[in-house]
Amino acid sequence: MASDDTAAQNGGPISRRLVLGRFATASAVSGTFLLSSTAFARATKHAAAASPKQGPRPPAPLVMLDPGHGGKDPGAIGVSGTYEKHVALATARELKRQLEIGGRYRVELTRARDVFIPLDDRVGLAQRRGAALFVSMHADAMPDDPSVRGASVYTLANAASDAQTAALAKRENSADRFLGAAFHDASPDVAKILASLVRQETRAGSARIALALVHSLDRSLPMLPNAARHAGFQVLKAADIPSVLVEMGFMSNGKDEAALRQEGHRKLVAEAMKRAVDGWFLATGRAIVADGRTG
Repeated sequence: MASDDTAAQNGGPISRRLVLGRFATASAVSGTFLLSSTAFARATKHAAAASPKQGPRPPAPLVMLDPGHGGKDPGAIGVSGTYEKHVALATARELKRQLEIGGRYRVELTRARDVFIPLDDRVGLAQRRGAALFVSMHADAMPDDPSVRGASVYTLANAASDAQTAALAKRENSADRFLGAAFHDASPDVAKILASLVRQETRAGSARIALALVHSLDRSLPMLPNAARHAGFQVLKAADIPSVLVEMGFMSNGKDEAALRQEGHRKLVAEAMKRAVDGWFLATGRAIVADGRTG
C-alpha cells in the first residue's frame, strides 16, 4: 500500500518531496504549501519520465520461527496442566503476525499445527528455505524449584554456561549431530577453512540477536539472572544461520504459567521479540526499508 508521501505512475514510486521541490508551483496558505491537483499530476508525470527505473525488489529476509515440541511431545507441563507445545505455538503465531506487518520479512513456522517434528528436521527446513534467522520458542520447567521464573535466551556453545543450562539442553536435545554447510566444489582443506569462517560469523550473529532479545524482553518480562546463556542445543546447530532459543518463562512456576496462558501476555512477549528482530536486521544491514532496498 502506497504511503501519503509517495505516488506511483509510469512504473515506479515517485517521491512527493521530489515533485514538490522540482516542479511544483505552490502558494503559501497559513504557512503550508499547497499544490493544485492539475499541477501535481503534471509534475508527477514529468518526474516519472525523468526518474530511472528501479530494479526488482530484493526478496525480504526469511525469519524461521520454531515453536518447540508438538504432537506426541508436549514439552513441559505447567502446574495447572498447560502444555508447553501449545504456549510455544500460540506465541509463535502472534510473533509471525507482528513480523509480517509492513512486509519487511517473510516468516515461516517449522510447525503450524500440533505435530511432532524431529529437531534436525527443523534445522534442515530452515537451511533448505534459506532462512536469515532461526528463533526457537519454548517455556522451561524446573519442578524441583517452582519459585524459579523468568525468560532467558540461549545460543550454541560446546560447553554449557551453567549447570541449569546444561540440564535444559539435555532435556531439549534428542541427538547431537552437527548439521553444517556443505562446500562441494572446494578441496577438503579449503572447505574446512570456509566452514570455520561461516561458523564464526554465524555465532557472532547469534550472540548479537541473543543480546538484543535479552535487552528487549527485559523491558517487559521478568528475566533469569544472567539471562544470555549458552549450551549445545541441537536445534541451534545450523552452521550458516544465526540461531537462538528463547525460553519465555517457566511452566513449573505458577505466575509464569498463568501469564503465558493469557493472549495479552503472549502478545507482549511477541512485541518484545519483534523489537529485537527489527534492531538486529537493521544493525546487520539486511533490513528491507520502505522503498524495497536493503539498509
